[in-house]
Amino acid sequence: MSRAILRFVHHTIRHDPAHGATFQAFCTAPDCGEDSGPKDAQEDAQDWCLRHTGRNPEHVLFRRVVTDHARATREE
Repeated sequence: MSRAILRFVHHTIRHDPAHGATFQAFCTAPDCGEDSGPKDAQEDAQDWCLRHTGRNPEHVLFRRVVTDHARATREE
């Protein structure tokens, strides 16, 4: 039988601003399926939503997704 010593180390995880974030919006109207595509700025995804509603007045609800990079850092 082998023996092992386990050492638990605390870590924190936070957004890594050096790698940015991606913003995307999806129209949730039935049978629409359109989306903004990935955008580097939140305002660009929001502007797409407003333009989409302008062209399709009944399309007023959107699902927004933000994807970022997170870095785990060991606490000393």
